[in-house]
Amino acid sequence: MKIVVDADACPNSVLQICIRLGRRYGIPVWTVANFNHRIESDHAITVGDGFQEADLKIVNLTEPGDVVVTNDRGLAAMALGKGASCLSLVGREFLAAKMDFLLEERALKAKFRRGGGKTKGPRKRTVEDDRRFETIFEKVLLRS
Repeated sequence: MKIVVDADACPNSVLQICIRLGRRYGIPVWTVANFNHRIESDHAITVGDGFQEADLKIVNLTEPGDVVVTNDRGLAAMALGKGASCLSLVGREFLAAKMDFLLEERALKAKFRRGGGKTKGPRKRTVEDDRRFETIFEKVLLRS
């Protein structure tokens, strides 16, 4: 089992939680980011900045029983398909039963934006987001 973090857009607080709990439970933490980011972890992998390059590397690293941390719904769907658990950066667990809905919602929003529409970005991260992430993340690690 390993923890695989999509580190391109991962807040430092989430990365530190992953590293701390990984060490507590003896689970290696792998981070994948493009060369525009400088990430410190036990197993830091740097990829180019090509389209979906980090996501493809994460999918190739992921094995059944791993825990993947990402906000990317497409990546989450692929990780779930490989038998991994997957969490968002605010501590919401992605579930296979809800992925069709989440992917359809993502596609509709992208179509809306391509047509000139505006959608809201993520809200400002809070300390509560970090607490929620840590609580759910630890439960997933213990369950896995």
